[in-house]
Amino acid sequence: MLAFFGLLTVVCVVGLLLARLASPIVALVLVPLVAGLVYGFSPEAMSTFFGDGLARVMQVATMFIFAIIFFGVLQDTGFFRPFINGLIRVTRGNVVYVAVGTTLVGACAHLDGAGATTFLLTVPALLPLYLRLGMSRYLLLMLLATGAGIANMLPWAGPLGRAAAVTGIEVTELWRPLIPVQLAGIALLAVLAVFLGLRERRRIAAAGSPEQAVLEADGTHIAHVDGAGKASRPQAAPELSEEEQELLRPRLIWLNAAIFLAVLTVLVAGILPAAYTFMIGLSVLLTCNYRSIDEQMKRVRSHSGPALLMGAIILSAGSFLGVLDGSGMLKAMAEALVDFLPSSAVPMLHIVIGFFGLPLELVLNTDAYYFGLLPVVLQVVEPVGVTPQATVYAMIIGNIIGTFISPFSPAMWLALGLAQADIGRHIRYSLLTMWGFSIAVFGIGWALGLF
Repeated sequence: MLAFFGLLTVVCVVGLLLARLASPIVALVLVPLVAGLVYGFSPEAMSTFFGDGLARVMQVATMFIFAIIFFGVLQDTGFFRPFINGLIRVTRGNVVYVAVGTTLVGACAHLDGAGATTFLLTVPALLPLYLRLGMSRYLLLMLLATGAGIANMLPWAGPLGRAAAVTGIEVTELWRPLIPVQLAGIALLAVLAVFLGLRERRRIAAAGSPEQAVLEADGTHIAHVDGAGKASRPQAAPELSEEEQELLRPRLIWLNAAIFLAVLTVLVAGILPAAYTFMIGLSVLLTCNYRSIDEQMKRVRSHSGPALLMGAIILSAGSFLGVLDGSGMLKAMAEALVDFLPSSAVPMLHIVIGFFGLPLELVLNTDAYYFGLLPVVLQVVEPVGVTPQATVYAMIIGNIIGTFISPFSPAMWLALGLAQADIGRHIRYSLLTMWGFSIAVFGIGWALGLF
């Protein structure tokens, strides 16, 4: 009966999230509360479950709040723009170079961990260049999404923080073994981009003109973008408003680079907890760039919405996991699943799910994958000797490349809108290539002994 209530809770939470019938906060808080009370747990017991769950995720929630504000303020200063603009200038005019540069632009633009910012910075800047050369906008989206997917393993990007909330492991401790995977993944993606760029160059040559190449690849004329019969001149970045220009600090770029590198160094070395590191980094960043107290608080307020939202989701996940774990539902579900599965399949369950992680992104959103599926898998494989870290690495590496192909990703819809692209074409164009690349990165993780 306890396993049934646990399964019902997980299915209800995942179903509500997938059907968009409830926000993550509502689903993660109310469903386990109702399940626990209906099963017969007292309010005192539920309070204990809640307290235990909250204690597991408090560090992660604090880290997310300050990390999102830190990178938001760093973005306000214009810190990332010169790097992206430089890559665009270097790759202009050569189809293969443009393809390789796009992957690097996607990874660099996603250093702040925000998918919306990534596509706002890159798609308007690169789309005109792609159209002038006759390249497909769906190649642009695939390369940006894949590069951003590799960068999405950063501890402040989201998925790793969710995994840390579920396992209770310090997020930077989880991240450090993933750094070689990220570096190898970027190198492998550059090789893939060369191959795709050569293929694109042959396709454009066969089409006879850039206009015809775009029509054949995307099913639309170049004029569809700007109404002028040709693609607009490539720009280094979308124009800034007057208020945004006032926030730029080009003269302080080297100081901001030093702050950024110092924060990364402390995170990688594990000198201080991630939450404390970002608290200190944000304080130094605000002091150096915006001397007025009013301006500092205005910068914090401008980014507090996304920061508090992510913090609230993580805290809600803490209550969800606290109830499932403290009540014994997770353990009961795991025991039931072990009884159902062949004994030979149990030790490999996390690897099987990781292998199919990218296609699962089409039917499970990020919250459902990490808060619904991961806890159950952990309970199944831990008794047979699989460490929580191994389970997390298998599931995150196998899944994360598909973040921005999923229809559950709001940032992907923004990218589609900016590129004037169709989701069906995007999935058809990108799915098999991205899954193949994801399996290759999965293989790198396996070769490194992470699973």
